[in-house]
Amino acid sequence: MSLQATIDAKVGAIRDRLATAVSTASRSVDDVRLIAVTKTFPLTHVEAATAAGLSDLGENRVQEALQKKAATPGRGICWHLIGHLQSNKARKAVVFDWIHSVDSVSLLQRLDQAADEQERTPQLLIQVDLAGEATKHGATVAELPSILEAAASCRAVVVRGLMVLPPLLRDREAGRPYFRRLRQLRDELRPRVRDTVSLDELSMGMSHDFEVAIQEGATIVRLGTALFGPRPRPPSVENDQVSTET
Repeated sequence: MSLQATIDAKVGAIRDRLATAVSTASRSVDDVRLIAVTKTFPLTHVEAATAAGLSDLGENRVQEALQKKAATPGRGICWHLIGHLQSNKARKAVVFDWIHSVDSVSLLQRLDQAADEQERTPQLLIQVDLAGEATKHGATVAELPSILEAAASCRAVVVRGLMVLPPLLRDREAGRPYFRRLRQLRDELRPRVRDTVSLDELSMGMSHDFEVAIQEGATIVRLGTALFGPRPRPPSVENDQVSTET
């Protein structure tokens, strides 16, 4: 079977699973944005994904994404940065349409300044650390109010919601408490944020547990291996993000 036929089949199967998950949760398929995580996969997979009807693509590394973006003009791709972002990469990162990994006031402000200078309006999500894992990034729950307060003064970037990476465990139900807690946090914080900040989006759920995340309120799910198979070794490019499973 060709690469295109394989990905077409996997996209169809994933859409069926997504439809079942939203139906179980009494939600609509329009409530959930599917991101195809193409990090470390070659350009052929990006082209196959877009040909299969996927327009939201996720990358972990700024340099890798820039190369793929330059090679796919006019495809109508919405690019998502889903990996950890160092503050010194903020100027390059604002070429993304969405950035899922804001974890501090300083990073938020650097992104806003860079976006303002480049006349960009990236949509941002605040990554929340709910597990306390040494290998993961994210703002603590205690830090969230100050980040949201700073977001209200931003000139170019727009904060749209929250993101979480729970511990990667084989049992897909293991992520449910983290997904539920993120939704609860969003609901607690929403009445307290200013009008210029939105907390409508919840980016949570990956290939092994996206159905559970949808049941708990995910509006964005990030799928890589479920669509493309085992991930190849990452290319030797700019070491600016920490790889995460999808």
